[in-house]
Amino acid sequence: MITCIAIDDEPLALQLINEYCGKISFLKLEKVFTDTDEAKAYLLQNPVDLLFLDIQMPDINGVQFYKSLSEKPPVIFTTAYKDFAVEGFNMDAVDYLLKPFEYDRFLKAAYKAKEYIEFLSSQEMQLNSIFVKVNYEIMKINLKDIELIEALDDYIKIYIKPNPVLTLMTLKSIQEKLPARDFVRVHRSFIVPLSRIEKFSKTKLWISGKEIPIGSSYSQVYDQLLTLSKTK
Repeated sequence: MITCIAIDDEPLALQLINEYCGKISFLKLEKVFTDTDEAKAYLLQNPVDLLFLDIQMPDINGVQFYKSLSEKPPVIFTTAYKDFAVEGFNMDAVDYLLKPFEYDRFLKAAYKAKEYIEFLSSQEMQLNSIFVKVNYEIMKINLKDIELIEALDDYIKIYIKPNPVLTLMTLKSIQEKLPARDFVRVHRSFIVPLSRIEKFSKTKLWISGKEIPIGSSYSQVYDQLLTLSKTK
């Protein structure tokens, strides 16, 4: 189910969107707004999957409103002015509906949004997990569950609870699968998740009470950790 809200200064336009959404099984219109401040306050507390957003409104341009959001869900712009189409698509809008739009056109935009949101979801899953071969099976491992990765000859040991797993691959090959913003190699035998580091010095760090050496070839890691610690 795709949750959405609609923002438009024209109540009749909101009434039409509400009617159309009611006909589409995968859309759930949570709320409609004529006031952008109220909509913004709602979004801060209630994230949604999709926005239907009018461009030409009296208090603020819809594009400006969208740019002001800290979290930007996919958006379908609606407007009576054809000239705004280019501006809307420059914002990577899912679609642009020119008023007055019929149900068939609205349905087409809804399906485009569905495909786009499903694509984003699949990408997010790929970013949040990896697949490794364990014995004769392919195992999915969530990145947030990894405490430590250690090289053991031809294998690597991935520390997760309740039990670590062994997979036949190199530390270099698994490092290529991991997001660099979240994991760092600190030694020829160790990769660590930055979020798990409890404390560190120039030559070692600690994860879950376990002491991990920082190799002499990875001295830049200390400066990286120092920079990160100052930004938190």
